Amino acid sequence: MSAVTHPRFRPRSGGRGSTWWSKAWARTVEEAAYAGEDLRAGKALARRGAVGHIVVSEGRFVAPVDEGDDTFTVEGALERLDDEAMAMLVDVVAAGAGRIASLLAGDLPHPFVEAVEESGVELLPFAGELSWSCSCSAWMDPCRHALAVGTQVGWLVAADPFALILMRGLGRDELLARLQALGTVEDQSASAGVDDLDTGLDAALRAARILEVAADPDRAIDHLV
Repeated sequence: MSAVTHPRFRPRSGGRGSTWWSKAWARTVEEAAYAGEDLRAGKALARRGAVGHIVVSEGRFVAPVDEGDDTFTVEGALERLDDEAMAMLVDVVAAGAGRIASLLAGDLPHPFVEAVEESGVELLPFAGELSWSCSCSAWMDPCRHALAVGTQVGWLVAADPFALILMRGLGRDELLARLQALGTVEDQSASAGVDDLDTGLDAALRAARILEVAADPDRAIDHLV
């Protein structure tokens, strides 16, 4: 199983850079909340850096949340794509020139998502697809700790759409391997004048890191080198 550990977001004032797909994620989290008070409390916890490292894997995300002297563990789950839907997603990526380059650069083009949806595959979740659990004693589901984690997961997908695709069950490496098996990565590299496939991918990944820092200059960059 693929898993990616994302570092703790440092607290900061003001809003963070957002994208249309992270706004869609944020709406899903808001719709999942039962009470406005819990949602506001969850967002406040997220903004002040109470959420620890977030581990994103196939179909789930996990993170600790500090509140007072206690630390609670939140687990969230998102329905994974089945084999047919996953194959369809790969085909849609392969069918569009430059789509993998856009994903590697931290972009999730709206026409791409529309094409995925037209193929019958839902990439962005709706509120009913998200499930939550927390080690706290609150009876609300999701509780404020879960909403804090959900809020920060939205920040992750803003910077890296692969986090969303991974939660749907398809990791970055597996997607690239499937595209390479189809000849898509080589074709896109050749059309861009890149002789060495590894060089082309490395350049795209470096561009994604630069865009992530530009979107949030206060964020620690140790994980980007």
